[in-house]
Amino acid sequence: MKIVLYAHGGSGNHGCEALVRSIIEVLGKEHQYVVFSESVDEDNFYHLDALAELKQATLPLPTGIGYLRYLIHMKLTHNEKVYYRNIYRNVSKMLEDCDLGLAIGGDNYCYKGYLERFSVMNEIFRKAGVPTILLGCSIEPSMITDALLVDLCNYKMITVRESITFEALKKAGVKNVVFCPDSAFRLPVMEVVTSKEFVEKNTVGINVSPLIIEREGCNGMTMQNYEMLIEHILATSDMSVALIPHVVWSHNDDRKPLLLLYNKFRDTGRIYLQEDCNACELKSVISRCRFMVVARTHASIAAYSTGVPTLVVGYSVKAHGIAKDLFGTDTNYVISVKSLRQPSDLTNAFVWLRDHEQDIKVHYKGMMKEYINRTHDLKKYIY
Repeated sequence: MKIVLYAHGGSGNHGCEALVRSIIEVLGKEHQYVVFSESVDEDNFYHLDALAELKQATLPLPTGIGYLRYLIHMKLTHNEKVYYRNIYRNVSKMLEDCDLGLAIGGDNYCYKGYLERFSVMNEIFRKAGVPTILLGCSIEPSMITDALLVDLCNYKMITVRESITFEALKKAGVKNVVFCPDSAFRLPVMEVVTSKEFVEKNTVGINVSPLIIEREGCNGMTMQNYEMLIEHILATSDMSVALIPHVVWSHNDDRKPLLLLYNKFRDTGRIYLQEDCNACELKSVISRCRFMVVARTHASIAAYSTGVPTLVVGYSVKAHGIAKDLFGTDTNYVISVKSLRQPSDLTNAFVWLRDHEQDIKVHYKGMMKEYINRTHDLKKYIY
């Protein structure tokens, strides 16, 4: 079977990379895979070309008369789909001999403009006679609109990775929906050398993203909370701190806030900034931490799946939903970035995590293997 993975933003977001790698891991190497990517250069850099054929999904806007037609059409219709039909104008030509399209964008429907983007891609695949499946989605219940429901019904199947989205879609009348854990729970680990400051199983891995800073409820409070947390760890324990970026896009680069934290505490000799590497190598680093405090969903999944007690600084339904499915509640496992009001809020949440370290590890041991095995359900949905 020739399977197209699309809605892939590029491997500079290691969550996107993890999805490509883990979907192929789950479905098996017997299929032929093509990735329609927003950035083939990024994917080549992280060696996704070893797993799949890579094709650039987008083209620049047309020039000359074509660009003039585009401008007129946009001015007359004010329809964003006009833009997406133009940049994806080459996709239909790339669908020859393809059997199935898998939309792997995760929570892309939660972002402005992505309904129009996805509906255009769905339209292109349908016209080419290629069925589509939406994989591992998370959708804020408040964002479920009539227009969204129309587009969702055009998929052959929808798999959701957490029960909040599953229940919301069922309540909205979506019938072609099933639950299946995020495939990245099965992402393989690839060993990588860490810095001398990294103490095996006695390091707190920390991830912060520009995305949560943009969504904070109180200006500057996110970084104040992370600073106080690191101060607390260094003052009250012998643990080291590893600052772990999981997205390195120029417009959304975890290294920028992490570098500020590193420079503030570098003289302690107990903190280091992890160099960029691929998703499997990052999972190796995360798996060797004692605790994780993370903003990125797929950094949290790397931690959960390797038995690391984890606190998520969340901004959307995906963090809350995955935690509720794993623990029966998101309380104490997810702290909303919008709820940060005092510089000590994150530290207080971490203290609870630290005090319940053994209980959490016992819980993982009792349920994680079965939960991860459920990712294999994906196989039966593609046929």
